[in-house]
Amino acid sequence: MTSNNYAGIPDKYAQFSDSKVVLIPVPYDGTSTWQKGADKGPQAFLEASANMELFDIETRSEVYKKGVYLSEPITENGSPEAMVEAVHKAVLKYIKLDKFVTLFGGEHSVSIGSIRAFTEEFENLTVVQLDAHADLRKEYEGSKCNHACAMHEASKTANLVQVGIRSMDISELDYMDEYQVHFAHDMVSDEEWMENAVSQMTKNVFITIDLDVFDPSIMPSTGTPEPGGLLWYETLAFLKMIFENKNVVGFDIVELCPQENEKSSDFLAAKLYYKMLSYKFSLTQREFEVDHDDFDEDGRRIQLDDDDDE
Repeated sequence: MTSNNYAGIPDKYAQFSDSKVVLIPVPYDGTSTWQKGADKGPQAFLEASANMELFDIETRSEVYKKGVYLSEPITENGSPEAMVEAVHKAVLKYIKLDKFVTLFGGEHSVSIGSIRAFTEEFENLTVVQLDAHADLRKEYEGSKCNHACAMHEASKTANLVQVGIRSMDISELDYMDEYQVHFAHDMVSDEEWMENAVSQMTKNVFITIDLDVFDPSIMPSTGTPEPGGLLWYETLAFLKMIFENKNVVGFDIVELCPQENEKSSDFLAAKLYYKMLSYKFSLTQREFEVDHDDFDEDGRRIQLDDDDDE
């Protein structure tokens, strides 16, 4: 990297006072149970980001000009409970300062802290989880803040919509609302899964993405890769639909486990983060006081004629 700023952006777009976005790295890997290395994910993500071209063709925007402040990383390496509380406090602080807060992990347990903060600040919040694993265990290996428990608290405190799930323990059925779970094997033949998932969401949405939701053919560098995952453009189509129709209040991306000789995963993670910022700040949308009638049957915003706006 040639700059200490996110994506090597000029200093004038990286100052806290003028930035709309805060990016919090959380290099934590204290509870993973197979391949270690998620603590190296944030640095690999930042290095890949510094090598991106920053004009987003789809939205025809340069979203970094909204300002992206790269915070000091959260380096609490004690108990998982201490890490979760450190994340919770940091996220809460930046939300209260009216920033659009994003995080890059680290293992998925970091999301317990981020979701806790967002549920406290946003009423009737939907958490959208894109993940290969259900992560609904109440406790695992002696901790409720284990990566296998990342969504348990959210299932109690928020409206949880799970997408891409294809691996779980039978005990998690006790905590799962299967109506709001879009299993990968069903999504293959369900042409309306995106619209159905969006219809289950409330106005305010927090998105958490475990990178193992992607198929290992395009994202091999995760701690627990699972066959049968999502591909790039269908994932972007789903995310775009959420950003168009809902008020996304923040997001996190977790579980990049970088490999020395495999950089495409790092770059996918970097592009995914930038695409999500581009969707947040560049999609044409009115205020969120609109009626549901302003959307067509495919969940897309209806374009009104000039006369209709008067």
